[in-house]
Amino acid sequence: MERLVPGPGGHEFVLSNLPPSTAQRRLALCVVLVLLVGFVIAAGPLSSVPLTRIDAFIPVYGTAIFVNDLITAALLFAQFSVLRSRALLALANGYLLTALIAIPWTLTFPGIFAPEGLLGAGLQSTVWLYILSHGGFALCLIIYTVLKDEDPSQLLSQGSVRTAILVSVGSVTALVSGATVLVTAGHALMPRIMLDALQVSKPSWFYAAGLVAALFVLALALLWLRHRSVLDLWLMVVLNVYVIEIALTAFPVPIRFSVGWYAGRIYGLLSGSLVLLILLQEITKLYGDLLRAVLAHRREREARLMTGDAISASVAHEVKQPLSAMATNASAGLRWLNRTAPDLDEAKAALERIVADGHRAGAVIESIRMVFKRDARTRTSLDVNNLIQEALAFLRDDLESHRIAVQIDCNERVPRIRADQVQLQQVLVNLITNAIDSMAINDGNRVLRVKSEVDGSGSVMVSVEDTGGGIDPSAVDWIFRPLGTTKAHGMGMGLSICRSIIEAHGGRLWVTANLPRGAIFHFTVLAHPDGAS
Repeated sequence: MERLVPGPGGHEFVLSNLPPSTAQRRLALCVVLVLLVGFVIAAGPLSSVPLTRIDAFIPVYGTAIFVNDLITAALLFAQFSVLRSRALLALANGYLLTALIAIPWTLTFPGIFAPEGLLGAGLQSTVWLYILSHGGFALCLIIYTVLKDEDPSQLLSQGSVRTAILVSVGSVTALVSGATVLVTAGHALMPRIMLDALQVSKPSWFYAAGLVAALFVLALALLWLRHRSVLDLWLMVVLNVYVIEIALTAFPVPIRFSVGWYAGRIYGLLSGSLVLLILLQEITKLYGDLLRAVLAHRREREARLMTGDAISASVAHEVKQPLSAMATNASAGLRWLNRTAPDLDEAKAALERIVADGHRAGAVIESIRMVFKRDARTRTSLDVNNLIQEALAFLRDDLESHRIAVQIDCNERVPRIRADQVQLQQVLVNLITNAIDSMAINDGNRVLRVKSEVDGSGSVMVSVEDTGGGIDPSAVDWIFRPLGTTKAHGMGMGLSICRSIIEAHGGRLWVTANLPRGAIFHFTVLAHPDGAS
């Protein structure tokens, strides 16, 4: 595997810097082998077999060469504008040259638009344009190969890229225009290659065609020694196609509209199409990768925003209870102090409850931070029944104000658990608060039952039952998702946080129906490894 030479600016993902994979190498080899088989067939006895004359073939062929090579040149100019490599500029100029020469080549071809071609001078001009097109492209490929590994400090500045492209397009256009004028109006000054439509001047033809073939072989040898990228790999395939095309069209010169003649034109079209197809394929792939990267970045950004919203909603949701308790106790303390005979003991007790609620609010905030941080937590051996009693004590005022009867069914034989005390209290307070809210909007008996037991796997299971409105079966899973809530003013974070806490403790949280009405929220927590009761 060839080592990738990093492109300027770290553009290792573009075609001219991307190293070919093993599959691409095998595909390129298969293409060359198929082309060689086609050459052997077309160059054999079938070469001179005449086929049906198709007058529209040359205009279509010339147009296809023009369009293919022009698009390829545009794509290479685009890569040059990113990488600023003079090697890519030379290669783009080569494809632009062959694209522009295809126009006068088609117009000078005899017998298509006029007996001697629209620009006069007949087949002599057509052949010279063919030689100049192929020779010029070979020279551009040689320049590309020499410059492709140039020092990054020698690359063009970003500001001169547009100027370089405009100068290149103008220069190649002027060169093609001058060559066209020379081989048409000044054809008498050019060495005579074609004697007639079927006969060549052998010395001149073999020198010209041989020189072009030699340039292609030299370019292929240089590129073989210096190839590193996907673009290099397929340019070598293109050079093989050009060598085959010259062999079909020059040695010997086939009869027009014969098997060999058509085969040579088909190979010429392939030479201009291969790099275009690879460029389009790689650009499509890179566009797909870029699109996926953009979408992934967008999802990550949305996830971060969602996390930020979740954290803020979680803080607001969880701190609301202790803050409400602090406000209630503060009001009670003021009432005790505002009496004619202030009851300092009751006021002192209210202040102590405010202090406790303040500490609890801080502990809740730290607990939420630990949930989202997901690092090591402080876990101790706890009695789950004590946690239930503490959670009910926190919510005693709410339970009494909503006239809710409380039933505690705690199994004294349940083993101790190893857990974060604040987080487990947070879960219990959330579940009991939800039960209170559910029953507060319903008439009838309001009964809260909290139960602890050992489940079938040996874990400790706690159940919070209510006689409220219950949970719609379609919302059984949805209510545990972030921002999922059935309350008109709910934030949809409580149950999501509870599930995260329980799962972090190795348990699970779920809900079932409490017939004839209401809901039962269950959660399990792993028993302490010591198994102590």
